[in-house]
Amino acid sequence: MKCDFYMPVRLISGVGCIRNNAKFFSIGKKCMIVTGKNSAVASGALTDVKAVLEQSGIEYTIFDEITENPLLSACQKGGLAAAEFGAEYIIGIGGGSPLDASKAIAAFAANSTIDPMEIYDVEKLNPSLPIIAVPTTAGTGSETNPYAVLSLDGKNKKKTFTSPNSYAKYAFLDPSYTYSLGNYYTISCALDSFCHCVESLMSPKSTEISRMFALNGAAELWEELVKETQPDETAREALMYASMAGGVAINTTGTGFPHPLGYNLTMYKDIPHGRACAAFMREYLTYCRKSSFGVELSDLLAERLDCSIEDIMTLIPHLADVDVKLTDEEIELYIATTKDASNFKNCCYVINEDDMRDIYKRLFQ
Repeated sequence: MKCDFYMPVRLISGVGCIRNNAKFFSIGKKCMIVTGKNSAVASGALTDVKAVLEQSGIEYTIFDEITENPLLSACQKGGLAAAEFGAEYIIGIGGGSPLDASKAIAAFAANSTIDPMEIYDVEKLNPSLPIIAVPTTAGTGSETNPYAVLSLDGKNKKKTFTSPNSYAKYAFLDPSYTYSLGNYYTISCALDSFCHCVESLMSPKSTEISRMFALNGAAELWEELVKETQPDETAREALMYASMAGGVAINTTGTGFPHPLGYNLTMYKDIPHGRACAAFMREYLTYCRKSSFGVELSDLLAERLDCSIEDIMTLIPHLADVDVKLTDEEIELYIATTKDASNFKNCCYVINEDDMRDIYKRLFQ
């Protein structure tokens, strides 16, 4: 039995958890808030954070230039601005993009003289500034792990920054911040969480503890996804906590091949990340079941969800609703872009380039 586990983030949860726990924001006298243009405001999270900072006499500046698929250059710009302001910690507010960006910005702020790509030479970096994470979507689970998926400028390629110093010190899970998110993106985020849970479960790195989180998260998500209806407040609470469980699970294992194959659909076809990953669920489970380990764990998943493997293979891509057509040239470009991703080795059955080609052709030609 393997029980390895590490997750140093302190989670504080519930509606009103920020205003009820202002003391946790007193970890410095000055901070930078990292957000996108809309979600932090629309959700009410930014209002709550500003209120506790002002109540505690903490100076802050706001960096709101983070877009979907955050650019490495934008993160460096934010880090330099944080260093110039004298920020002692970073608060990330938003979905996966602002939360991921906050990790890179915290690193650049503490290493303001490095070139952008030097951020990936983690052993040479000074420790990042402390981070507080405030998710406004129930999808990435970024608040619980050290991963920051960044877009490399001009390359249509993503590269993950990860450092032991990139865990949030505190993460505030207030499900009311997800109420303003429309149904289309709520489902996309839930699909991302579901993929995290399944990909983590099927990883050879999975442990008894990570599987517990993966199975519990997948079951909560499945219960809501099968309804195919607009989630109410109770459902949104379940989705947020299930998203957290998926984030905890991949903190131990990382993700499998739906993520790198899906990145191409996001980068080149503007398919939302969660839907792009979910489009590959049938293929993922099919290949995983080529190994006895994969059969055992996928059967365990179906038992926990009280459904069949076929049910999972059918519903998740159906909800993803990805309708694109790819040329042979596009497929070859996608393979060349992602073939070296570490995620492929993170599966109980490791696919090769021919498998990647077959998958793309079956789904999108």
